[in-house]
Amino acid sequence: MEAVRVIPNNVGYRKKTAGLTYLEAKKRQELYGKNTLQYKKKRSWIVILLSQFTDFMVLVLLGATALSMIMGEITEAVTILAIVLLNSLLGFYQEIHTERTMEALERLAAPRAKVFRDGELCELPADELVPGDLILLEAGDRIPADGYLIESNELQADESLLTGESMPVMKNALPDGMVFSEEKRKKNNICVYMGCTVAGGTGKAVITATGMDTEMGKIAHMIEQAQPHDTPLQKKLETLGSNIVTACFVICAIVSITGIIRGENVFSMLLAGISLAVAAVPEGLPAVVTIALALGVGRMVKKNALVRKLPAVETLGCATVICSDKTGTLTENKMRVVSVYSGRTRYQVTVDKRQHKGRITLQGKPVDPKKLTGLDLMMTTGIVCSNVKLQGRDDEHPDSEGSDAFFGDPTEVALVRMAAESGYDLEMTLSGYRRIREIPFDSNRKMMSVICESPSKEKIIFSKGAPEVLLKKCTHILVADMERAIMNYDFERILRENNRMAQNALRVIGMACRVITDEKDIAGNPEYGLTFIGLAGIMDPPRPEAYDAVEQCKVAGIKPVMITGDHKETARAVAADLKIIEEGQNVITGDELENMSDSELKERLEDTFVFARVLPKHKLRLVKAYKEKGHIVAMTGDGVNDAPAVKEADIGVAMGCSGTDVTREAASMILMDDNFSTIVAAVEEGRNIYNNIRKFIRYLLSCNIGEVLTMFLGMLIGIPVPLLPVQILFVNLATDGLPAIALSMEPGDNNTMQQKPRDPNEHIFSGLWRLIVVRGIFIGVSSLLSFLTVYSMSGSVESARTATLVTLVLNQLIHVFECKSETKSIFEIPFLNNLWLIGAVLVSVCLLSGVVYLPFLQKLFNTVSLSADHWLPVAGFSILAPVVSSLLTRLFKNTFSS
Repeated sequence: MEAVRVIPNNVGYRKKTAGLTYLEAKKRQELYGKNTLQYKKKRSWIVILLSQFTDFMVLVLLGATALSMIMGEITEAVTILAIVLLNSLLGFYQEIHTERTMEALERLAAPRAKVFRDGELCELPADELVPGDLILLEAGDRIPADGYLIESNELQADESLLTGESMPVMKNALPDGMVFSEEKRKKNNICVYMGCTVAGGTGKAVITATGMDTEMGKIAHMIEQAQPHDTPLQKKLETLGSNIVTACFVICAIVSITGIIRGENVFSMLLAGISLAVAAVPEGLPAVVTIALALGVGRMVKKNALVRKLPAVETLGCATVICSDKTGTLTENKMRVVSVYSGRTRYQVTVDKRQHKGRITLQGKPVDPKKLTGLDLMMTTGIVCSNVKLQGRDDEHPDSEGSDAFFGDPTEVALVRMAAESGYDLEMTLSGYRRIREIPFDSNRKMMSVICESPSKEKIIFSKGAPEVLLKKCTHILVADMERAIMNYDFERILRENNRMAQNALRVIGMACRVITDEKDIAGNPEYGLTFIGLAGIMDPPRPEAYDAVEQCKVAGIKPVMITGDHKETARAVAADLKIIEEGQNVITGDELENMSDSELKERLEDTFVFARVLPKHKLRLVKAYKEKGHIVAMTGDGVNDAPAVKEADIGVAMGCSGTDVTREAASMILMDDNFSTIVAAVEEGRNIYNNIRKFIRYLLSCNIGEVLTMFLGMLIGIPVPLLPVQILFVNLATDGLPAIALSMEPGDNNTMQQKPRDPNEHIFSGLWRLIVVRGIFIGVSSLLSFLTVYSMSGSVESARTATLVTLVLNQLIHVFECKSETKSIFEIPFLNNLWLIGAVLVSVCLLSGVVYLPFLQKLFNTVSLSADHWLPVAGFSILAPVVSSLLTRLFKNTFSS
């Protein structure tokens, strides 16, 4: 069924531009479904649960358990099955929780669309679009569904995804009075297609097909859904895990063979070897890393940083340079015109604190812009040469500034607000000047123009943009309500005023216009012979939190760099205010960059912190230059032309509020509040995540070494088997699951951002091996000493094994707190800053107590109650290891933390 059939009157959209109502959209969604492509079905929870039992080691253990049941060892077999089931359920929960976390993050990162609903422009998730919706398309947007254009302002679409053609395609609008049909679609090039991007211009389109009914949907079966790839760290750990598995198999085989040679029961020793292998092999290491990354990414979302690519989390901690846009990232992006220059006269715009409205004044006295030709034309230009949408004001707060009354680019909103507060009727002005054509703003041209038909039927071009760019296209100037040829001293005076505003940290917008006398200019290039009207100085104050964020960067060894398209003096003033640059430091402009060789640029990079009047291509060049100097670069971007630089950066950062779809898809991370301090917070969180991964790697491997040594050394010295298979599996259950996961929830050290960035080539185990091996030896030796002491005291193997079990578990639970810090001893670390860890340890202690003292569990695990005499060596050897470790840490602190 074609969607256009349910549209009563397509031409009506051109008249009303109201789109559908929410009620109608809901009905159509029930008919057509969600606007999504159907790929492979995700795994069900049953499949995930069953996959927990497909691990090779678990299958071997289940086979041995079955054999144990056949041989009559029912109690032991049931106990082992119960432990395997509990471990599998824990793994199932971890995987389900991680998958749901990642799905939630994907939903946050899902594309959005600008849609007209109930007559107002709003932003909705793209999957809520239905046939008949009216959408707004702008440069950088990814087209959310198939449709045809009813309005096109130089709109070009990149359709390489569908056609393979690399050049953008110029699109036309459906002519007035015509009804859309398949024939017109093919002839007039009026359609846009899902998945393609808007390369330039703006337009409005009516949706004709969504989801699997789109052109993209028709080939969806040929598209493989991108499978999540392991991060570099996960790959390293998988390789490490394989090596450890091999080593463990060898050791476990030696343990089993040694026991058999000594006359132990063959089956018991085989089961002991398998159980030890299950306990010792850190098969869950990559999975725990995934959990840590997912949890960390979830914490980042709460701080308004959405990570799209997991490897970025690892890279964040290495960042040495953060290249940030100025507007909206370092500044508030809440713009207001504060200074106006027109007709060689300087005006101020002051805000009435009672009415929260601005008014134009001259030497402190209010002026009426409608009575001054220059100011009147500036107000008109601000209104008509913009794409600001008018929304309903907040009736509950009529005294507010009414920021919610406007929807659009903050710079344009500032100009429109100035006109509205000066008494101009926006809707009347817009209806009086019928737009014929728009030449959209482009970051290379740095200006925007519209051609309108005035109430007197004249064709007029209104332009606004960077003053130095606009002046090159001006041949006349408006002075004292009279138009005359522009002279050299006019240029000098205007540029002086431009510099004065810029030095006061104002963003300066120039305005110009002319009456079009040659009809050819309407379709051609009309941006020449303009009459200069004036300058508007717009205040955009720095974000209060940006001051601390910049200081944090410097302390953390990260270089903050401001990159902006604004005037050199504006950039310098804002950067100096934020302490990005010191007095006397240089600012490099885009023109200067053009004239620099690559070697010259690299020489200047280290002592340059601000780049002004740059183009998107300059951003890409800067990223490459920093990377060639050995830096790890984070680069922000919002426009479609920023995408190459964002993609090239080690950490591409897109703006969530003002960014385009193309840039967001190229980025590793999205700032949901467009805030510089969020980047710094993300870097800190990235460092914390990496540190937490090191913590639980240290914990798991130390404990596994301790378990293997306990069994291996016991066999070597000829004592009875220190632990039975079921006891080994209990140790694995009590210590490897919850405590390890709880370590990934560590809040991070207070001095995280006082350390220099780590070397990206640094191995995850750098500085850890000694800690792991030494502590693993302590755990194994102290557990074995506990066995020997209690065995010599009581002569009971059961008591000795119970003591060994308790010592081994307590050693590991104490060690988990040591792993909170690589530089502090257990007596220096904060215990109560991670309640999850406290809870995990308490659960493990309760399990241990039950196994030792509850009669029915004693039978299952072959344990006995420990007397007070037995607890003395158990407690002593459990505490001995951390005490000795702390003393060694103090003595050899520099060696261990290198």
